[in-house]
Amino acid sequence: MKTWRFYFAGFAMLLAFDTVVQLSFKLTGQHAFPPEANAAWVMRVFGHPWIYLALVGYVGNFFTWMSLLKHAPIGPAFAASHLDVVTVMLASAWLFHEALTPMRLLGAGVIMLGIICLAFAEKASHPAHDAPTEAKGALGVMAGD
Repeated sequence: MKTWRFYFAGFAMLLAFDTVVQLSFKLTGQHAFPPEANAAWVMRVFGHPWIYLALVGYVGNFFTWMSLLKHAPIGPAFAASHLDVVTVMLASAWLFHEALTPMRLLGAGVIMLGIICLAFAEKASHPAHDAPTEAKGALGVMAGD
């Protein structure tokens, strides 16, 4: 049970960081238009505080993701990391009044269903007594080796 709390808290943090990053980029972009290839545009981008929140979010995202990858199975973890598509869509509807169309909601549901299917498939392939303690990398090397 402790493992699932770790995963839930970690993925909630990852979603929060991802969502903040994307919303911060949107807000930065709104204040930096029109895009131009000159110093004045760069100053507009870095003169707005939202860009710094996006950068801090990326750092938080990186460290959260590295902590999760040390313990979580890579397949479901990678899929769950894309839940930010759903959270950004919902936050954009709330903050920017973007439309929640039936197709967008259907797509969000399919993403969530896919992640649930991967999680159950991973759980079935590793019974509780056989749960992996460390994930193997692409070369078959144990994490931390």
